[in-house]
Amino acid sequence: MVKTGQIAQNQLRSFLKAGLLALPFLTGAHPGALADEDVLKEAARDKLANFVQQDCGSCHGLTLEGGLGSPLLPENLEHMDADVIRDVILGGLPGTAMPSWLGLLNEEEAAFIAEGLKTGAFR
Repeated sequence: MVKTGQIAQNQLRSFLKAGLLALPFLTGAHPGALADEDVLKEAARDKLANFVQQDCGSCHGLTLEGGLGSPLLPENLEHMDADVIRDVILGGLPGTAMPSWLGLLNEEEAAFIAEGLKTGAFR
């Protein structure tokens, strides 16, 4: 005789397995991507590039040539170190329209964006 607790545990396992199997499809990654750290990193980089275009671009212009916010092209940022840009991304600029993105981005993601802006990777 199967106990009620075992049935519930088996159903939970089945549910979790189905969720893990569906995760690559829901995220747009190919099946097996969960085991491939490079694919996950690439997906994260793609999301961050989209973040720069959509979120940063809403103030700095979709081509990052300026708008409400200043231009974010390499020639406009050459006087700033990448770590300063990272800090501005995370902390914002008080007294300006530049918000803090700390709640949405972590330090590693902000550093990736800062470096990409310095090198023109998001053009």
